[in-house]
Amino acid sequence: MALLILNYLLLLFFFHSSIAQPSPGFFPSSKFKQLTFSQAYNNLWGPQHQSLSQDQSSLTIWLDKSSGSGFKSLQPYRNGYFSASIKVQSGYTAGVNNAFYLSNNQAYPGNHDEVDIELLGTTPGKPYTLQTNVYVQGSGDRRIIGREMKFHLWFDPTTDFHNYAILWNPDEIIFFVDDIPIRRYARKTEATFPQRPMWVYGSIWDASPWATEDGKYKVDYQYQPFIAKFSKFMIGGCSAYAPSSCRPVSASPSGTGLSTQQYMAMKWAQSNHMVYDYCRDSGRDHSLTPEC
Repeated sequence: MALLILNYLLLLFFFHSSIAQPSPGFFPSSKFKQLTFSQAYNNLWGPQHQSLSQDQSSLTIWLDKSSGSGFKSLQPYRNGYFSASIKVQSGYTAGVNNAFYLSNNQAYPGNHDEVDIELLGTTPGKPYTLQTNVYVQGSGDRRIIGREMKFHLWFDPTTDFHNYAILWNPDEIIFFVDDIPIRRYARKTEATFPQRPMWVYGSIWDASPWATEDGKYKVDYQYQPFIAKFSKFMIGGCSAYAPSSCRPVSASPSGTGLSTQQYMAMKWAQSNHMVYDYCRDSGRDHSLTPEC
C-alpha cells in the first residue's frame, strides 16, 4: 500500500511539474560561499575585453571583431562543484558561444577531457540553446566524440542572471540550472569518464561554424559587442593538490546519485525542454559511445 501511495504521489508531482517548474528539494548552490573573482580565477585571454566590478563580485566579458575573452581558475581540481550566475545578451547573437566549463586541454593537448555548459546564441524570436557536453581523452585529435545534450530553457536567459553549475565527483557528473539537475552522466567505465584534474573556465567566442542551427547563422559583427555577464562564483571540492582525505562533493542528501525528487525534476527538464540527446541520435555511431 505504501508503495502504491508513493507512486501515486510521484505521478501527481510529475503531472503538476510538467506545467510548472518543480522544486528539486535539494539546493547545492546553498552549500558554498560566494567567491570574488580573484579568489578563484584570473584572466586567460582578451584582457581588454573584460571588466571587473569594483567589489570583484561580477565580471563582464565581450566579443567583438577583434577578440573574445576568457578566464581560468587559479588551480586545477580533481572533483568539485563549480558554478556561476550568467546573463547573456538579447537580440541577434547567432554564432556566439558563452561557455562555462571544465577542461585540461592545456595540460593534455589533443588528448584532453572536457565538461561543458554552453549558451549558444540565436536569431531574434528564437530561444538560446543550452548545450551540455562531455569529452573524454581525445577531443582534439580528429577523433572527436562529443556527448551533447541540448535544451531550450524554461526562462529567457537574457533578462536576468541564472545559476549554471557542474558537479563532478568520482561517480557522476551532474549539470544544474538554478539547482534543477538537467543531466546526469554516470561513470560506467573508466574509458568513458574524465578522471584527470581539470581547470574551470569561462569564455565568450565566435563559434560560427556550428553554434547556431549547425552553422546556418553566423556571428554578424554589425551587432557587436556581444556581452556576457558572470557573477556569484562558487567552487567547492578538492583541488589537485588537496590531501587524500578531501572528500568529493555529493549531488544529493544521500551522498550518492540523485534523490527521488531531484530525479523527477530532471525528468521534467528533459521531457519538456530537452531538444537533442546524442544517445537518441540514430545517425551517430554508438559503438563510440558505449555508455548509451
